[in-house]
Amino acid sequence: MRRWANKGGLLLFSLIGFFLLSAGCASCEVRLKDIGRIEGARPNQLVGMGLVVGLQGTGDKGELVSAMLGNFARNFGVAIDRKDLKSKNVAVVSVTCEMPPFVRDGERIDVTLSALGDAKSLQGGVLLQTPLKAANGNVYAVAQGPVSLGGFSAEKGGSGVAKNISTTGRIPGGALVERETSFEVRNGGKIRFFLKNPDFTTASRVSEVLNRTFGNVASVKDAGCVEISVPERFSGDLSAFVASMEGLPVRPDTAARVVVNERTGTVAIGGQVRILEVAVAHGNLTVSVKGSKSVSQPLPFSGGKTVPVQTAEISAQEEASRITKIESSATVDDVVQSLNRLGATPRDIISILQAIDQAGALQGELILQ
Repeated sequence: MRRWANKGGLLLFSLIGFFLLSAGCASCEVRLKDIGRIEGARPNQLVGMGLVVGLQGTGDKGELVSAMLGNFARNFGVAIDRKDLKSKNVAVVSVTCEMPPFVRDGERIDVTLSALGDAKSLQGGVLLQTPLKAANGNVYAVAQGPVSLGGFSAEKGGSGVAKNISTTGRIPGGALVERETSFEVRNGGKIRFFLKNPDFTTASRVSEVLNRTFGNVASVKDAGCVEISVPERFSGDLSAFVASMEGLPVRPDTAARVVVNERTGTVAIGGQVRILEVAVAHGNLTVSVKGSKSVSQPLPFSGGKTVPVQTAEISAQEEASRITKIESSATVDDVVQSLNRLGATPRDIISILQAIDQAGALQGELILQ
């Protein structure tokens, strides 16, 4: 027997799977470094194209690997016809990495390799020296080394076995930094602080904290940027000024949002969300489908055949729903305390939140993922 049940009830904030409640706190303060970053202090993406050699017949078969092998041989003074380069032990790969800020010449960073052609596996391969470029075309690192895979694949006689992805791998510490990225103060001794979540209220509070601590040094440019003048006493020591800024406590402000993920049953409600007066009812609906088998026997001398027949009995039952009134300007805590006694599945909660939002009672943005 197959059975679908929609267990009714009202808002229950203890989900079967996982529930995240982002409750607001009027006195919560965080460090300045946790809500934004200084201009220029950011990672840089690097990319390159290289050759992985030493494969056991699992490499590429196309023209791209032949062309790159020919170029590689010419760099060492060997002239060879591309038609003679048919090795299946070589694969063309893309090499990517993210260079953190403030890394120095000679430091190592991890790189990720992905097959560009029809290579079946990079298992056992070694990446040849590959320059890694940024978007400006400059080479910032060089990668080389044995490839480490998180899986494997093997084929023989038409059968095969595979675990995870064998055409993507990593080289821990495989890239050597050749050029450093610098952090400089521009615009007449001013630096800019960028908020991770742009908000005019938060930017204003950041400016107030900085001005209260260092004097009149900060001004709000927009919702995501605060411009800061370096005080004279820190003119020769920018690192000390940034370090003293990062630890300042700031109370960030957030928008009123309700985020719902129906696939995982996750509901996240911001502490600023308010609910106006509204009445909610959610009925209990149970649908049952019961299958049974029987035999259809034809009449004697009718020429028919005896065949099995499957029948189904379908019934639906809806229990009386309860109507709950939510008072005006209820906070998340009020809703939790008043409705947490009633049961509801994640789908019920999502439906109820959508209904409250469509009724105009949810004072916040409802985001469905």
